[in-house]
Amino acid sequence: MVGKVKQSQQRGLAKILKGARDVLRIEAEGILNLVDRLGPDFAEAVHWIYKARGRVIVTGIGKSGIVGQKIAATLNSTGSRAFFLHPVEALHGDLGMVSPKDIVLALSNSGETIELNVILPMLKTLGTRIIGLTGNTHSSFARSCDLVLYAGVEREACPLGLAPTASTAAMLALGDALAVVLINKRKFQAEDFHRRHPSGALGERLRVPIQRIMRTGPDIPTVKEGTSVGQALKEMDAKAMGATLVMADSACLVGIITDGDLRRGLGRYPGLVDRPVETIMSRNPKTIEVNRSVASALELMERHAITVLPVTTSRGELLGILHLHDLLGKGHIQFTL
Repeated sequence: MVGKVKQSQQRGLAKILKGARDVLRIEAEGILNLVDRLGPDFAEAVHWIYKARGRVIVTGIGKSGIVGQKIAATLNSTGSRAFFLHPVEALHGDLGMVSPKDIVLALSNSGETIELNVILPMLKTLGTRIIGLTGNTHSSFARSCDLVLYAGVEREACPLGLAPTASTAAMLALGDALAVVLINKRKFQAEDFHRRHPSGALGERLRVPIQRIMRTGPDIPTVKEGTSVGQALKEMDAKAMGATLVMADSACLVGIITDGDLRRGLGRYPGLVDRPVETIMSRNPKTIEVNRSVASALELMERHAITVLPVTTSRGELLGILHLHDLLGKGHIQFTL
């Protein structure tokens, strides 16, 4: 009897996990199918939003409206001024918030949302341009838009085919694609993000001075010029930084060796461990001054695709070292907020 109960429980668990995995696969397929549908219209939408002198007015109703609120929030936090306009409220006076300088981003999966199809002509009379995200490019909604981006899916993850699931995931992903491309186009940086997030854990992390979290003294992995690569590898292993700094006899920073330098060197130099560190070290490594913030350090690391950053005085004297994991609160050093 006990064995039968366990078998039944296992079958129930397997059924639950299969159902969940099916949902994730269907939604992932819906998003991936949009990749090949992107074209000049998407680039034009980015251009319109980037050049707009006004704001991005995001609108939609029902589940599309909820997705629209998230898209508006993402745009706002990443450098594109936006707000969400509820179609029903728009019909009761909120159209007064829209100006001809604005760009409207309207969302409707079916393309036959009555409330949207009522307000879109009104928005056009104000002189605004309308970008539509829809799963039906032949709909009344699509005909009312100046530019249409396809956001449809072949099927919903809902077994009844009724609850918006894959379609909302795809629409949200397309909105994220717009926001992220605009981040790059605006050259939006971590410090810009911090100015829009002055509170909360992320905002606190970004404004923490690096001197509060940098590793100092004996925790800094260092070797002197002329040291063998084998000894440098031991220092890297002991300090668990994935890198070590190379110092001159004058205590001046002259180079850095990273895991990547070691991997590349092993393929190029026989007997590498016995060679001097100068064989593979990167000279004149990127550094950051001690009075800068975490946001500045993250920006520098991203720009140069590095994960380890020496910290110096304004005169170039070594004071500490940062690892990307420390900045993100994942290493031995955590943020005290």
